[in-house]
Amino acid sequence: MRILFVSSEAYPLIKTGGLADVSGSLPAALQQRGVDVRILIPGYPAVLEKLQNSRPVATLQHLPLIGTAELILGEMPDTGVPVLAIQCPGLYQRAGGPYIDAGGRDWEDNPLRFGILSRIAALLGSPDTPLQDWQPDIVHCNDWQTGLVPAYMRFMRKPCAKSLISLHNMAFQGCYPPSWVERLGLPGESYQMEGLEYHQQMSFLKAGIFYADGISTVSPSYAREIQTETFGFGMQGLLAKRSHDIRGILNGIETEEWNPANDPHLVNPYDANHLAAKKTVKKALQAAQGLQQDAQAPLLGVVSRLTYQKGLDVFLSIAAPLVEQGCQIVVLGGGDAGMEAGFRDLATRYPQRVSVTIGYNEPLSHQIMAGADMFIMPSRFEPCGLNQMYGLRYGTPPIVTRTGGLADSVIDSNDTTLANHTASGFVIEHADAGQLHDAINRACAYYADSKTWRKIQRNGMRLDLGWDHSAQAYLDLYAHLLRD
Repeated sequence: MRILFVSSEAYPLIKTGGLADVSGSLPAALQQRGVDVRILIPGYPAVLEKLQNSRPVATLQHLPLIGTAELILGEMPDTGVPVLAIQCPGLYQRAGGPYIDAGGRDWEDNPLRFGILSRIAALLGSPDTPLQDWQPDIVHCNDWQTGLVPAYMRFMRKPCAKSLISLHNMAFQGCYPPSWVERLGLPGESYQMEGLEYHQQMSFLKAGIFYADGISTVSPSYAREIQTETFGFGMQGLLAKRSHDIRGILNGIETEEWNPANDPHLVNPYDANHLAAKKTVKKALQAAQGLQQDAQAPLLGVVSRLTYQKGLDVFLSIAAPLVEQGCQIVVLGGGDAGMEAGFRDLATRYPQRVSVTIGYNEPLSHQIMAGADMFIMPSRFEPCGLNQMYGLRYGTPPIVTRTGGLADSVIDSNDTTLANHTASGFVIEHADAGQLHDAINRACAYYADSKTWRKIQRNGMRLDLGWDHSAQAYLDLYAHLLRD
């Protein structure tokens, strides 16, 4: 089976969020199962720099607005998964991030940048592919940046590979003025309600949902949620019509990278049978972050984008009372300016009880996951989420809302779940200040009972959180699409 996995980011080449983790890990898991998989990604500077054994393999011509681009074949640094990078300096080789400039503004030519990514993916999935020795059976697209792939494939009017789009976050829909339809070389007939028209704009995401042969989401709960008004972001009607084509598959995590037993970022390794060493990691985290080295104080960890989606405004609203009652807080993240200022102010008010680092730091993220006692993640919606799984893996029980992948991966701790050995965290129904405060208090009460707390930690640490089951589910989905 040949799979072209199309993504706008993939770790460790380039990362802004969870999409990169999935795009790095899932193809590697598929390759281990004998799948002939290749990743297609824009040739950002970091991508071209980190690719191993890279060489040009094709010149792509007659592309909308830009004419030509080069296709570079290389390999992932760690796994050796083949990568096809689009070398087009005018589109991708610039300072800033994959989607925004150094000032935090969207690149004005994003519709062209990701329209070209989509056009090339469709070309590679067609009989006109410039790769004479390789044509995929499935083109697996991811999020709005690749949403035009199924549309291009549909209007090629030639036998093409099957298309699958994975929905990682419905909140981002890639909506642009309708003039882009013609500019990107799509036929005018595609711009209609039964197509990619969405509130007088063209939507990359709607194109993918409408035209793809199959649809997947990154958790079973999210597959159901997006068909409702609350979580469908205006596309719930279309998704409900296609409900029989939607498959929810919970993401896995990279269990070698996220493993407290051999994590190079920790001062002391530990596992489910040696949890005493976790206290040493906590002490080192407290010291490094300027916190009072109090072994008994419950240390609440946050590693997240500071956005409305993540519900951390709710946590911020109850943070001071939590500190007053004896908790410590360590935060790593960035995003909303008001939220950043609020957490900074909290750290100023409680200098030995609260630490806030704005931005992203990979070693520190591991140290917080390991050194914190509880991981706070009260998301208003969460298609899958990976951080709660990292918390489970590191014996840092997550406190989460019952939504999307959080609902599918964390089991609330109570008398029943403790008795049947499934308790792994704490779950609230909504991102509500009262509910979150109550859950943290409940967690602190269990934390004070070290024997019960170790049970909760070990339940989470012994879960199978890797990609094995998920990769097999994708293989089954691919096979299903090829049979249809």
